[in-house]
Amino acid sequence: MTVASPLHTRTRHTGTFARHALEMVVAMMVGMMISAAIFFGATGLAAADAMRRHAVLFVVAQAFGMTMAMVAWMRHRSHGWRACAEMSAAMVVPAVPLICLRVAGTIGGPICGAYCALTFGAMFLLMLYRRGDYTGCAVTIPAP
Repeated sequence: MTVASPLHTRTRHTGTFARHALEMVVAMMVGMMISAAIFFGATGLAAADAMRRHAVLFVVAQAFGMTMAMVAWMRHRSHGWRACAEMSAAMVVPAVPLICLRVAGTIGGPICGAYCALTFGAMFLLMLYRRGDYTGCAVTIPAP
């Protein structure tokens, strides 16, 4: 019987975590590209004009596209609905304050850059918080 060393196990778990993070980034980018293409086609505007003139709608479209792509990939990878719902929230929640600030006129111009940065951060923070789900090992808390 072969027993893995703690260093080997930690490296394997780190690799699993990194692979999942990369897969999620790719899924986000695919979702962004598809939703942007549909949005630009529907508005008939060039990218810069569409993002400036319809900043809020563009971010809503991006949130929808990224969420759908990530959930589809997570389900393909056999993640449960709880994990999919949490990751969906990580894609949608960062849009809310940006949309509110844009509608209130506090910030102007496109908000998609800030939105994308916030969603990547939210995704990584969620993955760190639920690292047992994304490393292949469950984190157990001993009973008192």
